[in-house]
Amino acid sequence: MTDPVGSYLDHLRAERGASPHTLRAYEAELLTLVAHLSPRSLLTATTLDLRGWLARADLVRSSLARRISCAKGFWRWAQREGLVAHSPAERLRAPRVKQPLPRVLQVDEAARVVEGPPRARDRALFEVAYGSGLRVSEVVGLDVDDVRLEEGLVTVRRGKGGKGRVVPLGEGAVVALRTLFTTAGISTGAIFLNARGGRLSSRAAWTVVNEESLRVGLPDVHPHALRHSFATHLLSAGADIRSIQEMLGHASLGTTQRYTQVDLEALQLAYRSAHPRARRS
Repeated sequence: MTDPVGSYLDHLRAERGASPHTLRAYEAELLTLVAHLSPRSLLTATTLDLRGWLARADLVRSSLARRISCAKGFWRWAQREGLVAHSPAERLRAPRVKQPLPRVLQVDEAARVVEGPPRARDRALFEVAYGSGLRVSEVVGLDVDDVRLEEGLVTVRRGKGGKGRVVPLGEGAVVALRTLFTTAGISTGAIFLNARGGRLSSRAAWTVVNEESLRVGLPDVHPHALRHSFATHLLSAGADIRSIQEMLGHASLGTTQRYTQVDLEALQLAYRSAHPRARRS
């Protein structure tokens, strides 16, 4: 095989539905290994070669873990394809990476952010992001045909990993979308448009959320904070965690369980401030 990296990326794209961001990151990692091994072929790498490759880079734990994950994935694929007999990455151990707790807005803060934008487009974007817990890429990827306003549902066709799902739309989002469709004359195609009439990009949506939240006195708010807040507020109100998992589009329940940590902190604070046996004399 003349280009194992390209073939592996094709596999990730076609079989695993990897995002362009993931493909670029994995390609960059593997090409550094190709350079490290040169002029030898990538498929001749040994465990010692891989350890040397890892040692040469001054990486933080999360970056080191990603590099090891990339190597393991590549050689699992190479084994399945019969390109190598054994995986030199099998004995590599990724460092434990502490997952930071997500930023969560209070309910009243979320309301200030969502209700703040004066433009119909931005108000609808905020309502959908917070009201349905969509990723920013999923929000800007929505078309008119994806929303069923009478039923209060939105179909996410461009979910992470290419997986679609149907998510409830809040009443605020339904009203905001109806207003947007009427005022902007939108009846087909992309819902969220930029000034040139094209689809709004994820980067532009991040800017809109950040600038509008600053305008209402809440700095450092981004679309993911709205998604995190959606999940945590549902959990606080008693929603089932598996239902939240489905709405968020998480493949693993463990990913969704991060939100239980946030909610537990709120419960502990409430307990310490209110329970008579929690207060110290």
